Amino acid sequence: MTEYVTKPGHQTPPMTLPATDGSQIQLGGQGRWQVAVVYRGQHCPLCRKYLATLNELLDDYRDAGVEVIAMSGDPLDRAQKEVSEEGWKFPVACELSQDQMRQLGLYISEPRSAQETDRPFAEPGIFVTNPDGLLQIVDISNAPFARPDLQSLLNGLKFIQEKDYPIRGAAA
Repeated sequence: MTEYVTKPGHQTPPMTLPATDGSQIQLGGQGRWQVAVVYRGQHCPLCRKYLATLNELLDDYRDAGVEVIAMSGDPLDRAQKEVSEEGWKFPVACELSQDQMRQLGLYISEPRSAQETDRPFAEPGIFVTNPDGLLQIVDISNAPFARPDLQSLLNGLKFIQEKDYPIRGAAA
């Protein structure tokens, strides 16, 4: 098995996950810019608000040549229900396993109660893959309260593309 290091400048761990629309979503495909937003799951109101902002900015991301996906460890039926209720226009992957969460370097939390959710879940993360298949930006949080501003991220991606700005934070 190939060991992946989820650090800037390294290959994005390739994963294929089921999507809420019945297709498959590939994380870290080469040849394009991709922003993958990991969210905690249907139980998280802060995630819904964050993804609503992403939904509002989706056309701007696409205009910048950036594919946007979201993903969580929720089962398919729960994720489909949330996409339907929220009206998200970006692809949503689900069923991210705990092994895949660990492979991405995500923090994993246990539910506080059965009312919250019925399984361990990933805390938020953002993985930006460049067209070479390398992680350009990695942002991982251990709590739902600390996430990058999505407009600032978009502005940064435009700057990176326009100035051929290098991957930062990759020094050993």
